[in-house]
Amino acid sequence: MSDAAAEPPRNLAGGAWLIADLSLNIWALSIVKAMGLDFPPTQLVFLRALAGFLLMLPWIWRERGAFAGLDDLPLHLLRVALSTVTLTASFFAIARVPFALFTAVNFTRPLILMAMAALFLSERVAPRRWLAGLVALTGVLIAVEPDPSGGFNWGLPALILTVFAGTGAVIVTRRLRATPTIVLMTFYTGGLALLIAPFAAANWQPVAADEWPALVAVGLFAQSAQFCFLQAHKRAEAAFLAVLGYGSLVMSATVGYVVFGEPVTLRFAVGASLIVCAAAWGTIFAPRRRAP
Repeated sequence: MSDAAAEPPRNLAGGAWLIADLSLNIWALSIVKAMGLDFPPTQLVFLRALAGFLLMLPWIWRERGAFAGLDDLPLHLLRVALSTVTLTASFFAIARVPFALFTAVNFTRPLILMAMAALFLSERVAPRRWLAGLVALTGVLIAVEPDPSGGFNWGLPALILTVFAGTGAVIVTRRLRATPTIVLMTFYTGGLALLIAPFAAANWQPVAADEWPALVAVGLFAQSAQFCFLQAHKRAEAAFLAVLGYGSLVMSATVGYVVFGEPVTLRFAVGASLIVCAAAWGTIFAPRRRAP
């Protein structure tokens, strides 16, 4: 059987894993959104990281040899710090902004990554991609509607911080691409738990017995989503998965409307469309360089 004939089933399998990843992430964020105004984001991040770390312990023990001769410790610590800022800011933001807006603004990450790669890694960026970044920024400005109460929504700057800190973490991860997956995931979950623990303790809110299952589920869903994400990228082409990933906007808008009563306005639809089209045009469908 030719490679071409085998490709559709591989993409189909990878797509199924990605849909599982998107679904699990939305379930986790839905819990955070529902409970995020009752608990400090630092406490939610700590519980999410601790649950994920405990879930990984059998895998860590089995692959313990991968931790021998660990290099690039400063980069690992920087990645943990950026990831802690990202997750804390995102948990703060998701409780205060519409679900669909949270997802749409996060679609600007590939374009922010492009700009940061040019700034910090000296990568050349084509004019087409700079234009795509400008279109995406316009889409964000359109999609973000004024607060009807006339007050300032602190979820918006937290969401912007999420995008920039998260993109910085991706830049660092690219420098660690030779590191085994188990090492990256252990530093992420264990490092998150250790770094956020003092802040969580300082702001800890009592948890009722009937609230523990939902809080623990955040970590279990998020960690399982990360596993599904890795499985998806082992099986399918990145471009195929990137296009399929835009379906998360439909999923989050649906959950926002059905579960949280957040309407999808025409203004948001126009802005989100600009963001998605700009991200796709500037990354997925950009012309590839031909090999010399």
